[in-house]
Amino acid sequence: MSRNATYFISDLHLGARFMEGSHYYERRVVAWLESIRPDCKRLYLVGDVLDYWYEYRYVVPKGHVRFFGKLAQMADDGVEITWLAGNHDVWLFGYFEKELGIKLHDGPIVTDIDGARFYIDHGDGTGKVKPAMRFIRALFRNRLAQLLYGAVHPRWTVPLATGLSFGSRNNHKREAERLKERLAARIGEHKQKLIDFADAYRDPSGRPIDYFIFGHLHALTLEPLPNAPGRFALLGDWIGLCSYARYADGKMEIGRFNYS
Repeated sequence: MSRNATYFISDLHLGARFMEGSHYYERRVVAWLESIRPDCKRLYLVGDVLDYWYEYRYVVPKGHVRFFGKLAQMADDGVEITWLAGNHDVWLFGYFEKELGIKLHDGPIVTDIDGARFYIDHGDGTGKVKPAMRFIRALFRNRLAQLLYGAVHPRWTVPLATGLSFGSRNNHKREAERLKERLAARIGEHKQKLIDFADAYRDPSGRPIDYFIFGHLHALTLEPLPNAPGRFALLGDWIGLCSYARYADGKMEIGRFNYS
């Protein structure tokens, strides 16, 4: 089988404390990666792949070895892998580029893929952003703030960032339900904001955008834009949907992986 397909996934949130049986979630996405290896030419990881990540100069967080190993195997096979920073995995400083051969990118990517024009972004900073969120995004990307955070021992920063206080099984379940409620409440408003942005966006090259690809909302859709010629896609997530998008032979489709 020839490698002619480009895949997009987002919002795996690997390592999230509210997900019981974290190895199950990891094995599930690794199985999907193995299933697409025969025809995968490019893979875009569109943010929030990890629920938390901070690279120290000589140390990286533990875990996710099956997932990282599969990405390394695919990169060694010649698959072009690009990882866009989300709001949970913003602190990617070069480890994956050096060790796994993955391209890292913070911010939107506008690129041509097999003749089609794509706008790809996690989506948390797209369009009109509330002042509080703009401040947080700027703070997380401030180099001095990153250095100060990195000066604190991981025994304190990791529990703080990952919410280690969720100690019991019931707490994990309650936090998962709270996440679903928060996402459901914001999907409509935030989706419309992304659609409005896509409708109004004009590529500096003058070319129309064929596909706008976003993550962040944990919702899955592929639909035409109301006032522009392109199409709009939300990638869903890998907490409950196991969803992805695939582009090959001039056709975009979304799917869900069945893992048992």
